[in-house]
Amino acid sequence: MTMTDPTTAAHTSVAAPRVAFPPGFAWGSATAAYQIEGAAAEGGRTPSIWDTFAKTPGKVLNGDTGDVAVDHYHRFREDVRLMADLGLTSYRFSLSWPRIQPTGRGPAVERGLDFYRALVDTLLEHGISPVATLYHWDLPQDLEEAGGWPIRETAYRFAEYASLAASALGDRVPVWTTLNEPWCSAFLGYGSGVHAPGRTNPADALKAAHHLNLGHGLAVGALREVLPASAKVAVSLNLHLVRPLTDTDGDREAARRIEAVGNRIWTGPMFKGGYDEDLKADTAHIVDWDDLVRPGDEAEIGRPIDLLGLNYYNPTIVSAPNGDAETAEAARNDGHGDSEFSCWPGSEDVVFHLANDDVTAMGWPIDASGLSDSLVGMHNDFGLPLLVTENGAAFEDVVGPDGEVDDPERVRYVELHLQAVADAIAAGADVRGYYVWSFLDNFEWAYGYSKRFGVVHVDYDTQQRTPKTSARWYAEVIRRGGLA
Repeated sequence: MTMTDPTTAAHTSVAAPRVAFPPGFAWGSATAAYQIEGAAAEGGRTPSIWDTFAKTPGKVLNGDTGDVAVDHYHRFREDVRLMADLGLTSYRFSLSWPRIQPTGRGPAVERGLDFYRALVDTLLEHGISPVATLYHWDLPQDLEEAGGWPIRETAYRFAEYASLAASALGDRVPVWTTLNEPWCSAFLGYGSGVHAPGRTNPADALKAAHHLNLGHGLAVGALREVLPASAKVAVSLNLHLVRPLTDTDGDREAARRIEAVGNRIWTGPMFKGGYDEDLKADTAHIVDWDDLVRPGDEAEIGRPIDLLGLNYYNPTIVSAPNGDAETAEAARNDGHGDSEFSCWPGSEDVVFHLANDDVTAMGWPIDASGLSDSLVGMHNDFGLPLLVTENGAAFEDVVGPDGEVDDPERVRYVELHLQAVADAIAAGADVRGYYVWSFLDNFEWAYGYSKRFGVVHVDYDTQQRTPKTSARWYAEVIRRGGLA
């Protein structure tokens, strides 16, 4: 079967846009397996850390789980038809590790692979280019019980899984993403505990970060061995656009510390040859980096990739500790959930601030300038072709008396951020595509079903899909090839 690369696929323009995007720009949307698939115990699938976490009392709002989610496992053909109706040229989805390799070891389960074969074939039949993400946070529970990401063995198991998935699907999937937001996996999962598996140990968080990096590098090598030469390999990072609150030395130092543990902990070994000394100094009281990082690890992590994905929602504004515990607590607006444990090991006392009062339903400030600044900075720093692999917003969507869902706030949000992408391209950044988050309303991690990010509304009782105003607006942007 012929593969179509989303970074080169053509689209049809029906009117001259005011802001045009480059020919071949990938117009997409994105989802994650645990958030949409459901069928948690079908086809040989076993529990992931998110199945276990969601069923632990008090961890997820209202006790919600992804057992059914939005039933994409059974409704994927309907969903792909909706994508085609909207004119999407590309779709980014994640593979469920425990659906393909239930214990995280051994051979693949063909029934699990068959689901993804059918999904990919259906996408291709509708002219939609698939982008597969290997890991969007659903570690098989068996591997967590063996130690999870804080132990080195998990990185090798991930590479084995990558090889199994790519061997089965590599003839039809042109772009492969290793990890989605490893910062969240490491620091929300093992540091603050607001994500699965819910551990709260700063040393485990830093060990997990290194082994996620190592897993990425090993997986890149495994993918290269089995994929055709035309396939592209990527990673998706939620790099924080860090800005100091003021131009004081203290606030600049706070920004340096957060940028180190938020960004350079990934980009240093992936693209610059190793972990930066200031990061290691900031966290030396937590882990022994000389013991953690073995000879050859950084070279393995730094295997070349073809594309770099950015997930962007809002900038990160920080200031130095002011000595007032009450003020510092009130100003801890890092947007990553409530926990008495920090997700910033080594920099727990840095104070976070909202960029502005124009916020989404998540309480995240809307500031599209951070997207253009991030893309231009990534272009200058790493010189790789870029994809915006996630960008979107939750709002209080309401179904009207006519059954329609009018969401002008989301239209405004996406328009502002597409303009920011255009600005970055005009400044020289090689941005190849944009994936709005998310295609469907879904299970929003620890927030359960209380937050809706989709451009397509889902009635969770009936599973009825209704494209929102934003979906129809996005369809016109795609048809036009840019902003009106």
